[in-house]
Amino acid sequence: MPVSPDMAEDLAAAVADLYEAAEGVLIDKIRRALAEGWDSPVWAELKLAAVGNLQAAITEVIAALQADASGAIGQALTEAYDRGQQAAVAELGALGVGQAAAAAVALPTAPVVDRLAQAVIADTGPVYLRMLRTSVDAYRDVIARASSAPLLGAQTRRQAAQRAFDDFAARGVRGFVDSAGRSWELRSYIEAAMRSATARASLEAHSDRLGAAGVDLVLVSQAPEECPLCRPWERTVLARSGPPGRRTVAVEHATEDGETVRVEVAGSLDEARAAGLMHVNCRHRVSAYLPGVSRIPAVQPSRGTYEDSQRQRYYERQIRKWKRLADAGLDEATVRARRARVRAYQARVRELVAETGLPRKRHREQLTTAR
Repeated sequence: MPVSPDMAEDLAAAVADLYEAAEGVLIDKIRRALAEGWDSPVWAELKLAAVGNLQAAITEVIAALQADASGAIGQALTEAYDRGQQAAVAELGALGVGQAAAAAVALPTAPVVDRLAQAVIADTGPVYLRMLRTSVDAYRDVIARASSAPLLGAQTRRQAAQRAFDDFAARGVRGFVDSAGRSWELRSYIEAAMRSATARASLEAHSDRLGAAGVDLVLVSQAPEECPLCRPWERTVLARSGPPGRRTVAVEHATEDGETVRVEVAGSLDEARAAGLMHVNCRHRVSAYLPGVSRIPAVQPSRGTYEDSQRQRYYERQIRKWKRLADAGLDEATVRARRARVRAYQARVRELVAETGLPRKRHREQLTTAR
């Protein structure tokens, strides 16, 4: 069966769920700490005196997360690599070619998985310190803003605290900047890192298995709502090895001994991936191309545009944002109003899906919590 980045999407999401659940716990702990003793005239003094207790509680949550996440990362990458290998074996077996027997020989997973796992763990290492610092800073900021606002006659202490706490709950733990200078929220940052790693694991396993079976050419599928980076590589043949660049190669027929077939190769697989093919969230698939047997598929109409899919992703982020804000509400009226915003964005998703035929991915609208 063909392989694609979305083959391991669920594995990346499962790891990201751990971080999102921990973030939800942190928001809840801060909310509870702020709400306790609300009517006391010395509320601010009590809250500042309790910073150490809150910091200890947050540190405990983060330590548990770090232990769970390290194991989950390795497990997810091992599973992704195994899926890539199994996909190659199933694909060649279904084609009924002689290479299937060679592909069925197990390849060692440890070196690749260990390398990818260590890279992810290193990339996400700063996350834990950031979670601690951001949470404590948010707690202090709420106290400061709630204490000063009544003196200015601008708003009540509860209103000021809600507004300050909202700022934190809306953005979550942020400050993770990628190579392009973009700032990411916690879950998005972790999920992007894991999707990249799990996709690489499954793609490398698939390619390695094809190589072990003597298959050097692969075919890129067409994908709905393709992005501009991937579009040039759709429905093309790529070489697993060899130099970059378009060329015509003469290769032996996959099933007819002594027969030569000329194949138009658009470039190398590494070249296409470096140009953006198989990026995070890519829906393209790569399969074995058998000269004289495989056929390039006909063009299929898309359900919508790339811009439509990006609009759907925006609505999903807004749904999660307003769910976080509802969890951060300090009174029932605020919670109800924010749940109404959630329903409004869910309605927009339903309208978009009905108009375009895009699939609705409900799991991307959900918050993962441990409460």
